[in-house]
Amino acid sequence: MPFTRIALREGKPAAYRAALVDGVHRALMSTFDVPEDDRFMIVTEHPETNFVFGRHYLDIDRSDDLVMIQITVSNTRTLEQKRALYRTIAGNLAQRPGVRPQDVFINLVEVLKEDWSFGNGIAQYAV
Repeated sequence: MPFTRIALREGKPAAYRAALVDGVHRALMSTFDVPEDDRFMIVTEHPETNFVFGRHYLDIDRSDDLVMIQITVSNTRTLEQKRALYRTIAGNLAQRPGVRPQDVFINLVEVLKEDWSFGNGIAQYAV
Protein backbone atom coordinates (compact mmCIF):
# COMPACT_ATOMS: atom_id res chain seq x y z
CA MET A 1 0.00 0.00 0.00
CA PRO A 2 2.90 2.47 0.12
CA PHE A 3 3.14 5.18 -2.50
CA THR A 4 6.75 6.29 -2.86
CA ARG A 5 8.29 9.33 -4.50
CA ILE A 6 12.04 9.38 -5.04
CA ALA A 7 13.65 12.65 -6.11
CA LEU A 8 17.26 13.23 -7.12
CA ARG A 9 19.43 15.50 -9.24
CA GLU A 10 19.29 14.73 -12.93
CA GLY A 11 22.03 12.80 -14.63
CA LYS A 12 22.08 9.38 -12.98
CA PRO A 13 21.81 6.34 -15.27
CA ALA A 14 18.72 4.13 -15.44
CA ALA A 15 20.47 1.33 -13.50
CA TYR A 16 21.16 3.74 -10.63
CA ARG A 17 17.51 4.82 -10.49
CA ALA A 18 16.34 1.20 -10.66
CA ALA A 19 18.64 0.36 -7.73
CA LEU A 20 17.04 3.15 -5.69
CA VAL A 21 13.56 1.75 -6.36
CA ASP A 22 14.69 -1.78 -5.55
CA GLY A 23 16.45 -0.78 -2.33
CA VAL A 24 13.47 1.16 -1.04
CA HIS A 25 11.03 -1.60 -1.94
CA ARG A 26 13.14 -4.33 -0.32
CA ALA A 27 13.21 -2.22 2.87
CA LEU A 28 9.43 -1.81 2.78
CA MET A 29 8.96 -5.55 2.36
CA SER A 30 11.29 -6.46 5.23
CA THR A 31 10.22 -3.82 7.77
CA PHE A 32 6.60 -3.01 6.88
CA ASP A 33 5.59 -6.45 5.51
CA VAL A 34 4.70 -4.96 2.13
CA PRO A 35 3.95 -7.63 -0.51
CA GLU A 36 6.33 -8.07 -3.46
CA ASP A 37 3.76 -6.86 -6.00
CA ASP A 38 2.73 -3.80 -3.93
CA ARG A 39 5.10 -1.49 -5.81
CA PHE A 40 3.89 2.03 -6.63
CA MET A 41 6.82 4.40 -7.07
CA ILE A 42 7.67 7.54 -8.99
CA VAL A 43 11.26 8.61 -9.63
CA THR A 44 11.82 12.23 -10.64
CA GLU A 45 15.04 13.89 -11.65
CA HIS A 46 15.57 17.61 -11.20
CA PRO A 47 18.06 20.17 -12.51
CA GLU A 48 20.35 21.69 -9.91
CA THR A 49 18.28 24.88 -9.75
CA ASN A 50 15.13 22.90 -8.86
CA PHE A 51 16.72 20.58 -6.31
CA VAL A 52 17.17 22.68 -3.19
CA PHE A 53 18.26 21.40 0.22
CA GLY A 54 20.14 22.38 3.36
CA ARG A 55 23.63 21.01 2.86
CA HIS A 56 24.42 21.00 6.59
CA TYR A 57 21.03 20.98 8.35
CA LEU A 58 21.25 19.13 11.72
CA ASP A 59 25.04 18.85 11.19
CA ILE A 60 24.63 16.29 8.41
CA ASP A 61 26.92 16.96 5.43
CA ARG A 62 24.89 16.34 2.27
CA SER A 63 26.30 16.18 -1.23
CA ASP A 64 24.88 16.63 -4.72
CA ASP A 65 24.00 12.91 -4.58
CA LEU A 66 21.21 13.55 -2.05
CA VAL A 67 18.16 11.35 -2.60
CA MET A 68 14.84 12.57 -1.17
CA ILE A 69 12.33 9.81 -0.50
CA GLN A 70 8.74 10.42 0.50
CA ILE A 71 6.64 7.40 1.39
CA THR A 72 2.89 7.59 1.99
CA VAL A 73 1.51 4.70 4.06
CA SER A 74 -1.46 3.87 6.25
CA ASN A 75 -0.95 4.92 9.86
CA THR A 76 -0.56 1.38 11.21
CA ARG A 77 3.19 1.07 11.92
CA THR A 78 5.02 1.35 15.23
CA LEU A 79 7.87 3.74 15.96
CA GLU A 80 10.31 0.81 15.94
CA GLN A 81 9.08 -0.29 12.50
CA LYS A 82 9.60 3.25 11.21
CA ARG A 83 13.12 3.40 12.65
CA ALA A 84 13.88 0.02 11.10
CA LEU A 85 12.59 1.26 7.75
CA TYR A 86 14.87 4.32 7.80
CA ARG A 87 17.93 2.22 8.76
CA THR A 88 17.18 -0.44 6.19
CA ILE A 89 16.63 2.01 3.34
CA ALA A 90 19.90 3.80 4.14
CA GLY A 91 21.74 0.47 4.36
CA ASN A 92 20.25 -0.88 1.14
CA LEU A 93 21.06 2.27 -0.81
CA ALA A 94 24.61 2.34 0.58
CA GLN A 95 25.13 -1.18 -0.77
CA ARG A 96 23.53 -0.48 -4.12
CA PRO A 97 23.78 1.97 -5.87
CA GLY A 98 26.29 3.40 -3.38
CA VAL A 99 24.46 6.35 -1.80
CA ARG A 100 26.11 7.65 1.36
CA PRO A 101 23.76 7.38 4.38
CA GLN A 102 24.13 11.15 4.87
CA ASP A 103 22.54 11.58 1.44
CA VAL A 104 19.38 9.60 2.20
CA PHE A 105 16.54 11.92 3.26
CA ILE A 106 13.26 10.15 4.13
CA ASN A 107 9.85 11.63 4.87
CA LEU A 108 7.07 9.28 5.96
CA VAL A 109 3.50 10.51 5.42
CA GLU A 110 0.78 8.60 7.25
CA VAL A 111 -2.83 8.56 6.13
CA LEU A 112 -5.98 6.71 7.16
CA LYS A 113 -6.75 3.38 5.51
CA GLU A 114 -9.80 4.85 3.79
CA ASP A 115 -7.60 7.41 2.04
CA TRP A 116 -6.58 4.89 -0.64
CA SER A 117 -8.15 3.84 -3.91
CA PHE A 118 -6.10 1.36 -5.94
CA GLY A 119 -8.43 1.47 -8.93
CA ASN A 120 -12.03 1.13 -10.06
CA GLY A 121 -13.07 4.13 -7.94
CA ILE A 122 -13.23 1.95 -4.82
CA ALA A 123 -11.68 2.58 -1.39
CA GLN A 124 -10.42 -1.01 -1.04
CA TYR A 125 -9.21 -0.63 2.57
CA ALA A 126 -12.28 1.25 3.87
CA VAL A 127 -14.04 -0.77 6.51
